[in-house]
Amino acid sequence: MNKQNISLVIRFLIFVLFVFSAVAKMFPIWAFEKQLVDLGLMSWCMAPYFSRALIALELALGIMIIQPHYLKRVVIPATIGLLVVFCTHLTIEMVKHGAMSGNCGCFGQLLPMTPLEAFVKNIVTIILLLFVYKNSLEDNKSKNRFSVLLIIWLFSTLLMYVAFPFCPCAKATTAPLPQVEVEESMDDASSITETGKDVLGALPNDSGKTVIDTTKKDSVSVDAGPAKVKSRFIDYAIFGDKKVNIDNGKKIICFFAAGCDHCQNTAKTLVKLSKSPGFPKVYIFFMDEETFKIPEFFQFAGAQLPYRVLDIPTFWTVLGDGGSTPGVFYMWNGNIVKNWVGIDEKAFKEKELLQVLNKK
Repeated sequence: MNKQNISLVIRFLIFVLFVFSAVAKMFPIWAFEKQLVDLGLMSWCMAPYFSRALIALELALGIMIIQPHYLKRVVIPATIGLLVVFCTHLTIEMVKHGAMSGNCGCFGQLLPMTPLEAFVKNIVTIILLLFVYKNSLEDNKSKNRFSVLLIIWLFSTLLMYVAFPFCPCAKATTAPLPQVEVEESMDDASSITETGKDVLGALPNDSGKTVIDTTKKDSVSVDAGPAKVKSRFIDYAIFGDKKVNIDNGKKIICFFAAGCDHCQNTAKTLVKLSKSPGFPKVYIFFMDEETFKIPEFFQFAGAQLPYRVLDIPTFWTVLGDGGSTPGVFYMWNGNIVKNWVGIDEKAFKEKELLQVLNKK
């Protein structure tokens, strides 16, 4: 096999690598957006635009590498340039957090890869591209059409924005809902007196499922607890048609994705515990992802709990830095007494919750 045939094989492999990397970042695309925000590269307002543009560029370069137009003059240099940018970013991350820490996000959540592994992959790819550049035939200027490259890029970009639409960041989208007055004497809820966009949800109680009664006061009051503070959750505490004073007394605030198995199991445990006298009331914030699975979520959990759907940027902003699903916060008078996030060492544990509930 001569060098030109080897170059063709390498080009095909790079095509597969780039297309697979782009597709892997799409599912779910919010995870890639969150990673960009967590890295401090941009805000939630810019993340939806940048994530789609970057994935579109990666997809376009993958397709361009297997076509002949401006291969040596544009495509290969642009591809190497993108990989150099990635390597620079990975180097900074390795210096800050370690070479084997976390998932670089090169293949999204589908195939976790450490920064060092990704760095080596990119260096190998750059070497292969240099081989292709050296052994490919010179461009034939009479046949080169830049319009082909432009069409590929435009098609990839259009595909990303059509396949993954999003609401532009605006005050009406990310700001808290209008404040609703709540009487100080009321523990949990009062009716809303203002009309707004209906982004809230409540399942009809016509399926025979158990419904946790969240309108009753706790049966047992141990003590007054810590001094009251205003939590970051209070501005979003509207569930169904009720404004809930979650900063009053003991509450459990959950952050779930409807399609998350770990979230469903956590909810099932909380529903079981909620049947015990004096157990804090439970409220759920759902991420605006696969919301059609919410009825199935509660069916698995065994009961309906008050919930609200938050758009993805707001969900992660309210959850807080370093947050992950499932997220569970035990609150007392607005103070976060204990919280659990993710599925690793900080994952929710029933035993830990019971211990902290019984601790004075």
